[in-house]
Amino acid sequence: MGLVIGIDVGGSTTKVVGIEDRTHIKSPISITGSDPVSSLFGAFGKYLHDNDIPLSKIEHVMITGVGASEVKSPIYGLPTTHVDEFQADGMGARFDSGLDRLVVVSMGTGTTLVRVEGDNISHIGGISMGGGTLQGLSHLLLQTSHVGEVVEMASHGDISHINLQIKDITKGEIEGLPMYATASLFGKVLNNNVSPNDIAKGIICMVLETIGSCAVLSQVNEGIKDFVLIGNLSQLPECQLIFPMMESLYGVRFHIPQHARYCTAIGTALSYNQSIHHR
Repeated sequence: MGLVIGIDVGGSTTKVVGIEDRTHIKSPISITGSDPVSSLFGAFGKYLHDNDIPLSKIEHVMITGVGASEVKSPIYGLPTTHVDEFQADGMGARFDSGLDRLVVVSMGTGTTLVRVEGDNISHIGGISMGGGTLQGLSHLLLQTSHVGEVVEMASHGDISHINLQIKDITKGEIEGLPMYATASLFGKVLNNNVSPNDIAKGIICMVLETIGSCAVLSQVNEGIKDFVLIGNLSQLPECQLIFPMMESLYGVRFHIPQHARYCTAIGTALSYNQSIHHR
């Protein structure tokens, strides 16, 4: 079997990964361009160049993402198939996490939720909270929409200056709510002199905590306890602060697999095996 390429085309960022022998992930990369088409061909060309892969070694190209609709013809003349993005999310997260029953929390510009139960993969909803929210609020409050700058600022911020916790509003315990639980996002700023670094920390934590709560509450009556975080936001340092806290609060497990940023591209490539079986 030749190399199957999986491509996840976003609005301006494209992720490319190769799958060899249906199991081996080969050198995922990410490239940002001025538009989806430029990003796509820039990423694909770089991937082939960096890995010294001739076109003759590629068996098939599988493509997904919001920018995939721009692709109307075979890429570089190679057989090209479009893949449902939710299916790609589910297959990639299942493969990379090793779990068989889970909810995929795909944190992109917004956030989508995909339930995986074995081979049954279904889109169950989502919220309009994600990287776009982070960038938009940062632009308004910090005069920058560059995520790297916001992350650097947040590393010097103090979340206790921003969020109101249960311990801040009561001295007695409330059943089912630990004292460290957040009572109100940004609820403490009225009584504090907050710095731009604190605000950066607050924005990131607000986005992540809201996404995590939404994911957990979507499964209250379903019994799924494993949530796999994928997408660029999964790499934010604050994930190591927010999600362990939420695990203790809700009695669930959040997972960030090795290739979390590239899970959709991985699932896109893996979809080729499924398409073969259905022929």
